[in-house]
Amino acid sequence: MKVLIALSTVLCVALAKDQPRKAIVFLQGTSGVNGNVTISQSSCTEPVFIEINVVGLTPGKHGFHIHEKGDLTDGCASTGGHYNPDKVSHGAPNDQVRHVGDLGNIAADENGIAKTSYSDTVVSLYGARSVLGRAIVIHAEVDDLGKTNHPDSLKTGNAGGRVACGVIGVL
Repeated sequence: MKVLIALSTVLCVALAKDQPRKAIVFLQGTSGVNGNVTISQSSCTEPVFIEINVVGLTPGKHGFHIHEKGDLTDGCASTGGHYNPDKVSHGAPNDQVRHVGDLGNIAADENGIAKTSYSDTVVSLYGARSVLGRAIVIHAEVDDLGKTNHPDSLKTGNAGGRVACGVIGVL
């Protein structure tokens, strides 16, 4: 995996115009859950910066992932599984082994609002592993980060159903 990431970085630097990129996701879901996510990356060798603004969630933590397909023909159910080009186990955002799409949890306050931002060094808006055109999904439950004995822990983080989603598009 590390060889593929290094090769991808070399190709990115050699082929990309290295212009900053920015993406937007308009989230829609069940029971009034909606919001947006922006993803920006200043160059192919820099981390992405993710800004999240969501309303209508139940208070508490919710799994937050990039899924493999930007297909909303059957709502959030048609987005496939977590984006996992390396075919590894589910993990936390800072784990050595994790899906590209494993972004952990977002926390909604007592009013159902989740507003946060952070950087990630695995997600990219450049190259063959770009997340452009894929989907972001917010789950009903907390993501266990692959740390429990639940049968779904190492696959999905046992984060439950999908309450909102949207396609990652160029901004």
